Amino acid sequence: MSNAAGGLLLELEGSPARRRKERIVRGIFFALAAMSVVISATIVLALIQEAVQFVGAIGVGDLWQRGWFPRRGIFDVRTILVGTLVVTGIGMLVAAPLGLGAAVYLSEYARPRIRKLLKPILEIIAGIPSIVLGVFAFSWINPQIVDRFLCGDASFFNLGAAGVGVGVLVTPLVASIAEDAMRAVPMSLREGAYGLGARKRSTTVKIVFPAAISGIVAAVIVGMSRAIGETMVVALAGGATGGSLFSADYCQPGQTMTGAMAALAIGGDQVKGDVSAFQSLYFVGLVLFLLTLGLNVLSGRIVRRVRKKY
Repeated sequence: MSNAAGGLLLELEGSPARRRKERIVRGIFFALAAMSVVISATIVLALIQEAVQFVGAIGVGDLWQRGWFPRRGIFDVRTILVGTLVVTGIGMLVAAPLGLGAAVYLSEYARPRIRKLLKPILEIIAGIPSIVLGVFAFSWINPQIVDRFLCGDASFFNLGAAGVGVGVLVTPLVASIAEDAMRAVPMSLREGAYGLGARKRSTTVKIVFPAAISGIVAAVIVGMSRAIGETMVVALAGGATGGSLFSADYCQPGQTMTGAMAALAIGGDQVKGDVSAFQSLYFVGLVLFLLTLGLNVLSGRIVRRVRKKY
């Protein structure tokens, strides 16, 4: 009996040549996966090494000054961190309601024919180059929205226009992820609610939305990570390319972490000035990496906590 079972197992495993090919393919995929891990680890280690040298050269106390002017040796982390949070906050105030509203409509209210039309359009909007939205932000969003409704006398380049532009950029991403999460909710839950006499609005708000909350939270946090990492919109619309004094006023020019890196590293021979200016790029990159990593870890914990299985 044991011999028969052993023979059947060998037949299921296939010929030696086939098993050899499978081992080769498995080795190739393992090598590719390991290479991606090694590359990521190398990048992080390089950031840490240069960032430590930067902090050691200028001192921790010099990271709290009156502004961010790296070519003059003024490195105030608060300036770029607050600017990043202001732009991200404004962007999410735009992207969260618009994106979730679009997701609810596409998932629950749109007819199949309309959804097939609107879904590709939404994804095309997500593919618009960010530099185009940057130009759109300071040429139209600033005078028509920020200056007219939010500030009254805004600077031509300001964090408010950059934030609204980032919100427009992030909206399709939030909408797509949230819509996929809502459509993954079993139809039986909707049918049960309709069977009890619930209207579509009640079913959407009290059944579908809570059931898809893990995917919705993930959509918002992924959108936030995308907003923090956006470069071209804030570099063009935010102004302050040469540096910025500390300010949280969204009606005035400001500096974000990505904008600071772009302004300093634009053109390889232009990272001039203070001796630590070049190393500050690595320091800002490490802070940006830790910020986005923290958001991703937080997203994973929240999703695991609120996830519902059906």
